[in-house]
Amino acid sequence: MRNVTLAATQMACSWDADENIEKAEKLVTAAAEKGAQIILLQELFETPYFCLEISSRFFDLARPITENRAVGHFRTLAKKLGVVLPISYFERAGLAHYNSLALIDADGEILANYRKTHLPQAAGYEEKYYFTPGDTGYQVVNTRYARLGCGVCWDQWFPETARSLALMGAEVLMFPTAIGSEPHYPELDSAAHWQRTMQGHAAANIMPLVASNRVGTEKDGATEMAFYGSSIIADYTGDKVAEANRTEETVLTASFDLDEVAEYRRAWGIFRDRRPDMYGAIATMDGKNRVVG
Repeated sequence: MRNVTLAATQMACSWDADENIEKAEKLVTAAAEKGAQIILLQELFETPYFCLEISSRFFDLARPITENRAVGHFRTLAKKLGVVLPISYFERAGLAHYNSLALIDADGEILANYRKTHLPQAAGYEEKYYFTPGDTGYQVVNTRYARLGCGVCWDQWFPETARSLALMGAEVLMFPTAIGSEPHYPELDSAAHWQRTMQGHAAANIMPLVASNRVGTEKDGATEMAFYGSSIIADYTGDKVAEANRTEETVLTASFDLDEVAEYRRAWGIFRDRRPDMYGAIATMDGKNRVVG
């Protein structure tokens, strides 16, 4: 048996970074007290989600990984509590800006720095203005407790992300998120669709998945966003084993025997029966295979 306890968290954010970091620390500590060993905080939790509208003033929020307050703070906390923490932050690297995730091991070491691969552009989600497309590729790290693979928010809508992480050896999938209402489509409620998409990743790749979203209403200029929480932990069959509501600031936990999961995954045959030679269309934009050269 190789048991691991995973945690999702969700909270509202203000423009007081100290308050946000303190609140996040309390959630991480509460999760650790419940036995959690790998704990997920939501996307870009140091501030409100600043991508609601286009404004150059928000570039001042970006910092190199070595200077980011949240990364430094939670490296110390990870070591103190002996927990693994993926920490989302706004990274400045030279003249580029990334939506990044520092993967911190239980001794406080940064194992990898993942830069978000897929960037949305829609009303209320103007990420293509703020962020450079990620250049790290997907990353799977050997943490103290499990081999962890993470995407960030929009990445989670792409089956390619989860499958790539699984093929690279992930045993657990995690997705920090910021998702809520659609300013141009106020009648649209995507919460259930969002959950089912991630449940599908867990089921198709036969491994547990954690997603953490924020709550609360945030506004910039003429744009207002209501974030719908609904954070989940799904088991390796895609079943929701823990779920938060749409408004609470909370911690969810669930435990898994990774050896049992691995045995089930091997027996099911999904990875044995793959046909990579038949998947050329997925490497194109229009679905048409081309011979280059």
